[in-house]
Amino acid sequence: MQIYWTKINKIIEETPEVKTYLLDCPEGLTWEEGSHIHLALEGFNAGDKPNRSLIRHMSISTLPHENSIGITTRIKEQCSEFKSTLRNHKIGDEVAIFKIHSNVPLKREDKNVYLLSSGVGLATFRPLVLDYFDRADNVNQIHSLNIDSTSDFLFPDVFAPAADKKFTVQFVDNRKDYYEEVKNLAADKEGLFYIVGSDEFLVQNIEVLREQGIKPDQIMLDKREQQRTEFFPVELSM
Repeated sequence: MQIYWTKINKIIEETPEVKTYLLDCPEGLTWEEGSHIHLALEGFNAGDKPNRSLIRHMSISTLPHENSIGITTRIKEQCSEFKSTLRNHKIGDEVAIFKIHSNVPLKREDKNVYLLSSGVGLATFRPLVLDYFDRADNVNQIHSLNIDSTSDFLFPDVFAPAADKKFTVQFVDNRKDYYEEVKNLAADKEGLFYIVGSDEFLVQNIEVLREQGIKPDQIMLDKREQQRTEFFPVELSM
């Protein structure tokens, strides 16, 4: 496993609680939309075993042509050791990155794509939308549905309706309205549904979609294949 030590080149305050850390891109390193990476802070490998409290599995919110690896995360006042340490990092500080992998690349199957997320989950979807804007081949249209009660919506320059690009955006501020909208979207029995959020959020979305007749192979999760069995245990074992 190759570990890259790289520097923070910019910190963007997206909202009062959400920051994007832009990291220098090591030469030759590339990735596809929907990728995640392991981000580790100084000291994570100082002992005999890695200090896992200083390592996090994070989505990459940028594409390679943007020349920076973007890590967008919510940091609340009360937070984990990892996030409180990251919060104190400044431009020029070094972090380690390793293990890039994509579980949710944009499928181009001539279908409608629905992006279902909660809050900062939009960070995972930003590269998919940018990739679609750059090349819409074999994607009918994309609709983004996000639940966020803060009204500080992320990436307003990207997540804005664009009729000419067949891209629509919807924000709701409560779970009841959100799941009603998911049911409405599931009227498209051929659609592809991408879900990003906590495991509880994934389970609830899957339950609603399955009740509406959406099949497991139409539901994309930011999980490796073996982890999917935890969310679709019956279907995948049949």
